[in-house]
Amino acid sequence: MKITFKLYASLTDYLPVAARRGNRIDLELEDGSTIAQIIEPFGLPIKLVHLVLVNGVYVPPEQRASRAIVDGDTLAIWPPIAGG
Repeated sequence: MKITFKLYASLTDYLPVAARRGNRIDLELEDGSTIAQIIEPFGLPIKLVHLVLVNGVYVPPEQRASRAIVDGDTLAIWPPIAGG
C-alpha cells in the first residue's frame, strides 16, 4: 500500500534530505502497518511525537501502536509547539 507521511516544524529533519523541503514523503508499506511501525524507522524521539493525524483526524497516544493505516492515507505528525 502507498501512504503520504508528513513531518512538520523541527521533525522535518528526520526525513530524507530530498524530502525535507516539502516536508513529505510517499511510502510503500505492508498492509496493516501501524502508526508506531511507520514512524519507528525514522528515529523520531517519542517525546517529540505530539500531534498525530491520519487524514486530518487526531489519533491519541494510546491508539498509535494499534491503529493501522490503509492505502491512500496521509499520516501527519507535529512536535509540541510553544507559543506566547
